[in-house]
Amino acid sequence: MHASFERLETPCLLLDEARMQRNIDRMRERAGALGVRMRPHLKTCKSIDVARRMMASPTGPAAVSTLKEAEYFFGHGVADLLYCVGIAPAKLAHVAALRRRGCALTVILDSLEAARALVQAGAAERERFAVLIEIDSDGHRAGVRPEDPRLLQIARVLREGGAQLQGVMTHAGESYNCRSVDAIRAMAEQERSCAVAAAQRLRAAGHAAPVVSVGSTPTATFAQRLDGVTEIRTGVYVFNDLVMAGLGVCAIDDVALSVLATVIGHQADKGWVLVDAGWMAMSRDRGTAAQPVDQGYGLVCDAAGAPIDGLVMREANQEHGILAMRDGTRFDAARLPVGSVVRVLPNHACATAAPFDDYRVLRGGEVVASWPRMNGW
Repeated sequence: MHASFERLETPCLLLDEARMQRNIDRMRERAGALGVRMRPHLKTCKSIDVARRMMASPTGPAAVSTLKEAEYFFGHGVADLLYCVGIAPAKLAHVAALRRRGCALTVILDSLEAARALVQAGAAERERFAVLIEIDSDGHRAGVRPEDPRLLQIARVLREGGAQLQGVMTHAGESYNCRSVDAIRAMAEQERSCAVAAAQRLRAAGHAAPVVSVGSTPTATFAQRLDGVTEIRTGVYVFNDLVMAGLGVCAIDDVALSVLATVIGHQADKGWVLVDAGWMAMSRDRGTAAQPVDQGYGLVCDAAGAPIDGLVMREANQEHGILAMRDGTRFDAARLPVGSVVRVLPNHACATAAPFDDYRVLRGGEVVASWPRMNGW
């Protein structure tokens, strides 16, 4: 067993600090080259130790995906936050409480119903909520189209109700389904043009729209220009994962996160190696299944982090993982005796990290720290 791992109970979550920092530096350079500021999305890391390395300053800006994340990061001094999920009316009292405590928390919405609910809550809470209107730039999920009459109707309800309309935001989630770099570049331009068009339409109608916020790790990586955009929001870039590698966003050796697992048995006649990490540790995310290279539940590496001959976690139960060759050939199970450890790279870093309480930080191949992370809602 690798000496640095002898005291670790598995499964546990390993974070390669050097790879992480390289990813952060690369995206920061991209933002600078494109002339926009970064608002890193902290839903991937959920850790102040990682967040401080991602942000431009200790107070932000940053993005979150839950109000519990907002509470956690605000409690660590991050005051400039964007909550990037359409606001549910019942959460507005919580948002108001955070704002009264000094958190500059902005929310998003994309409907007249949500705008009216926010205005009503603002009156009841005596709070001028800060709002971005979510724009649909790719038909992937939420948002209002830039040409939709509802865009101006929502803006009018917000302005007349006393809310602070700050602009627009969009997320090109469909970029995860692209199958070439050229397709991602085209999606990045579509994301940009839709957000900018919506902001211009708001301004032409007399509404404020100083913020034009876009972002996904693929589109930020391959965007050729971001004219009219003020900020990008990216999250998974900090760790990267196998889906990002499959998109050409990163190389395998840019994936900073892995799950350490111990070999607990074999089915030698099948070429299987059994480990003590299943879908609870790796998640059920099979995002690479639709890509040219299917990585199963994760790509298997040796203790030093080097991939092992196309070995993947082919099957997974709750706490059992079955390692086998991706191409169906028989793996020599004797190469991984009982008690040896492997590192499994994740399909989706956000989902794989979710059940773990901390990162075991690797520096120079040795575990040097434990960085806590938060979870839940």
